[in-house]
Amino acid sequence: MSEDLNQTPPAARQWSPRYGVDAPAFPAVLGAAGVACCLAAARRRPGSIAVAAAGAVLLANAGVYLHTTLRGKLRIWERELDRAGLQGDEQLLDLGCGRGAVLIAAARRLPRGRAVGADLWTRDQSGNSSEVTLANAAAAGVADRVEVHTADLTALPFPDGSFDIVTSAMAIHNIRSLERRYRALDEAVRVLRPGGQLLIADPWPMARKYADHLGQGTLRPLGPEYWYGGPWLGVTLLHAVKEG
Repeated sequence: MSEDLNQTPPAARQWSPRYGVDAPAFPAVLGAAGVACCLAAARRRPGSIAVAAAGAVLLANAGVYLHTTLRGKLRIWERELDRAGLQGDEQLLDLGCGRGAVLIAAARRLPRGRAVGADLWTRDQSGNSSEVTLANAAAAGVADRVEVHTADLTALPFPDGSFDIVTSAMAIHNIRSLERRYRALDEAVRVLRPGGQLLIADPWPMARKYADHLGQGTLRPLGPEYWYGGPWLGVTLLHAVKEG
């Protein structure tokens, strides 16, 4: 099911795009646990120094997480889309587009092309809905080149070879079974044209499995700005090109 951005209410154009928080419960729990540890340490009981240190670490992890989801990942994707060498007339598909952070960044680079988002609009991101994505695209001034579809990533509603580039940011790992994640990858490759680029960002253990499944592609850690709390939840980019 696709939705027309030109029907977005004019009021939506009066504010800047807002992309929400990824898995919002996670930083909330980290922050609450950190505060609890710090309050407990303030009682100055035996072991309070260790408890205070644990609280500081938890709060730091929450801060790093929020930086990544609110700013860091946006800068990383700006860089990666520039590296992709887009000419401006490509057809791009963003899998698990959420509120449109990658989708809209891509659309800004496609004045003569099209950016298409696909999602099931789950709670993996705060305020996740097609309506919010449409409003964000309108606010960014790219309504004329963006569309969204409610679609299962393991059964995409697009013909073979429909897109020049397929992107996905922290979405495929949310599919519950490894078999279905591989099916989503196969679907991404199916809808790519020969010579098309695949850019998948996911936690590094998953990204390595994706590369093994596809039998090709390069893996590159995206650095501290894409750490969800710390390096143990760092994100790796899989870049692959579909053979002709």
